[in-house]
Amino acid sequence: MSATHGSTRPLVDVRLEALSTRGGRPPGVYEVGVHVRYGEFFTFLGPPKSGKSDVLRALAGFLPMTSGRVLVDGQDISLLPPRARGLGYVFQEGALWSHLTVAQHIAFGLEQQGLAGAEVARKVETVAGRLGLAGLEARRPPELSIEQRRRLAIARALAVEPRVLLLDEPLANVDPAARKTLRLDLAKLHRDLAVTTIHATRNAADALALSDRLAVMGDGRALQVGNPDELYHRPSSRAVAETLGPANFLRVSVVEVRDLGVVVETDGGHQVPVAGTGAFRKGDRGLLVLRPETLSLTEAAMARGPGIPGKVALRVFEGARHLYEIEIGGTLPVRVEVPSTGETRIYRLGDRVRVEVSSETVVLVPDA
Repeated sequence: MSATHGSTRPLVDVRLEALSTRGGRPPGVYEVGVHVRYGEFFTFLGPPKSGKSDVLRALAGFLPMTSGRVLVDGQDISLLPPRARGLGYVFQEGALWSHLTVAQHIAFGLEQQGLAGAEVARKVETVAGRLGLAGLEARRPPELSIEQRRRLAIARALAVEPRVLLLDEPLANVDPAARKTLRLDLAKLHRDLAVTTIHATRNAADALALSDRLAVMGDGRALQVGNPDELYHRPSSRAVAETLGPANFLRVSVVEVRDLGVVVETDGGHQVPVAGTGAFRKGDRGLLVLRPETLSLTEAAMARGPGIPGKVALRVFEGARHLYEIEIGGTLPVRVEVPSTGETRIYRLGDRVRVEVSSETVVLVPDA
């Protein structure tokens, strides 16, 4: 049963039940099961060929399913042709027509629905304004920037008020500054319209900023599903952690099991407490996941508490932060991000330091 947003727009949920596909980008999609809630912004995040875009194509009816079902508001649409599914699809490169103007693009689906000319004109004006295209209605795609073309593709899909909006890498190839602006505008648009949205991207920053929940994809499967904070800070595997952003990985052994966690030891013999790892037992091997921004540095001679000693091998200044690489011996350098504001100590190459670790911010995952 549909929910509503405000007084007019009906909201729907989407259920993917053991969705599998044939074809598409290898290796296909295998038994993906996800419930996208009413009005939710849900993202499939993953590297190329992980299956994220194939999920959207199967949902839209562009890619055959070998098994499973797709339910939209309780209706099984698995065998319906694409036009009968009531979904709006924004292709990765926009799929715009070079001979049509901005206004004609937005009006196209409305005219297919049989709306009168005055109503079409009113909706074109409204949608163009919402997507930052006001004043550009007479231009054609070759006269627009990449960002504006992305906005137009979204506007065309939204104009017909689809039950579900499907976004296949809508921000791809947009320059970084414009990407941040468009990302913010997408967030505002979803806040205002609350249309159920399913998004595929390889960009972790887009996924974390836009999503209510997300699924990290790998080898055609959903590796972990949850809200952005949960998946970023509590990944279930190395693949999930790497997909969501920079991380250090240290091979460790569990040397002690406590009521609220474990103590692990690095290959260099340094011990670190880790909270909340009930699945691990003494003697188990694992990978310690350390996000660079959760670490801090202290002079080795003044260090207290858990940590890993090392030597500064590299420092890069990026305005708001210093990026360090710390050699700890026997493994890759540990990357550490330190804010450049306040009384932050600046370390030089060769300085002896200790990488300080909090048991609440490190994660232990299987070494697979």
